[in-house]
Amino acid sequence: MASLSCSANDLAPLFNDTAAANYLCAQFDSISRKLAETTYAVDNTYLLFSAYLVFAMQLGFAMLCAGSVRAKNTMNIMLTNVLDAAAGGLSYYLFGFAFAFGGPSNGFIGRHFFGLRDYPMGSSPSGDYSFFLYQWAFAIAAAGITSGSIAERTQFVAYLIYSSFLTGFVYPIVSHWFWSSDGWASASRSDGNVLFGSGVIDFAGSGVVHMVGGIAGLWGALIEGPRIGRFDRSGRSVALRGHSASLVVLGSFLLWFGWYGFNPGSFLTIAKGYGSGGYYGQWSAIGRTAVTTTLAGSTAALTTLFSKRLLAGHWNVIDVCNGLLGGFAAITSGCAVVEPWAAIVCGFVAAWVLIGLNKLAAKVEYDDPLEAAQLHGGCGAWGVFFTGLFAKKVYVEEIYGVGRPFGALMGGGGRLLAAQVIQILVVCGWVTATMAPLFYGLHKMKLLRISRDDETAGMDLTRHGGFAYAYHDDEDGSSRGVGFMLRRIEPAASTTPSPPAAPQV
Repeated sequence: MASLSCSANDLAPLFNDTAAANYLCAQFDSISRKLAETTYAVDNTYLLFSAYLVFAMQLGFAMLCAGSVRAKNTMNIMLTNVLDAAAGGLSYYLFGFAFAFGGPSNGFIGRHFFGLRDYPMGSSPSGDYSFFLYQWAFAIAAAGITSGSIAERTQFVAYLIYSSFLTGFVYPIVSHWFWSSDGWASASRSDGNVLFGSGVIDFAGSGVVHMVGGIAGLWGALIEGPRIGRFDRSGRSVALRGHSASLVVLGSFLLWFGWYGFNPGSFLTIAKGYGSGGYYGQWSAIGRTAVTTTLAGSTAALTTLFSKRLLAGHWNVIDVCNGLLGGFAAITSGCAVVEPWAAIVCGFVAAWVLIGLNKLAAKVEYDDPLEAAQLHGGCGAWGVFFTGLFAKKVYVEEIYGVGRPFGALMGGGGRLLAAQVIQILVVCGWVTATMAPLFYGLHKMKLLRISRDDETAGMDLTRHGGFAYAYHDDEDGSSRGVGFMLRRIEPAASTTPSPPAAPQV
């Protein structure tokens, strides 16, 4: 924020009184400080509120995952979601934030602020604790995506290892490349030497968050193999349906709510004008971003609804929820730089990307209980590419500076699109080079997949001491013997049919 300036020497001739000039300048300086402090407070409050919304998405992930798995694995998947946040909190504090935003540094990796040493710094929300909290919430979201891909068959120790590694190293490196002011492909690079004169526009993380989590989950699920019974001997797909559509819908709505912190919150500040006069500034851009997010998700949900009705012959709420989330994952990259009508295009294509990838997954016998790799990885990649096509000039210049390349279909040439393609390729390569060896090493050490007997019985019973749901109260004698165990039903009387009655004369 520009501060008000005052010089007593300039005012003194006007009042012919040096003391009066000094007094007025002191009052101006006091007002200027108060305005600056208020601006910082408003921006930090906005960022903190956005961080809380993104963190609430963990509850959405937990409910979505719980509803999408079978009842016998509910406690296991809930525990992994809790530990994604807890283990990710420590690993991101110790290493992740430094690798991501520890500048000044090179274009590949940050090197300051380990354990938040010498932090906070600067005079903006991006140099304060609120920024750390916001970025941590993003990091654990990436880990939560991966946990869905390998649900129902993964050892608990493997969750702890991959979650810490992903949030402490793999994800932070990617976020440094595309979001740090030192990153080699960042559109916000401080020295102005941006990739193709454009840099990568991944505003809220279709590539940085969703592709990272989705591709990591892809390799985990590929190395583990499908769940027992997911494909029969002839290779035909067998549905292993989740146990609660209600939890899936609840989780989807919670994620929808949290996405308003995920996408609009990525502006980081709200009290900023664009110099165009009138009632227009960053607050308006934030509102537009919320609108594009809503339209993309809504369009993807409706497209999935009618498409699956034509393909499968019924209305499926689970598919609609996944389509909704696929639209959100896709629009996350370009949400701030596209028109609302373009967001509808984004959501429509994202739904078909998800449907197509699910068909492909069934053909190659790939098993992902939450469709996380297809949804977040596939739709996230489409979202990055979409931004290179539809980013609007005026919106790009408001956020990233005048003269930047914009969408190829909007008359901006191919430089931004080329940068977006580079992001897709390097994210796929980096996550493959780091997470695939990790999962393979865990597999070779027999730390990745649980035994066949444990998987058949369910991890809640074999690994966590009991089921997530109480089927009866053990302390209540009246209910003893009326638990969830099935009993043979005996006929009340002989099954020999009675002879027909003699006709009455």
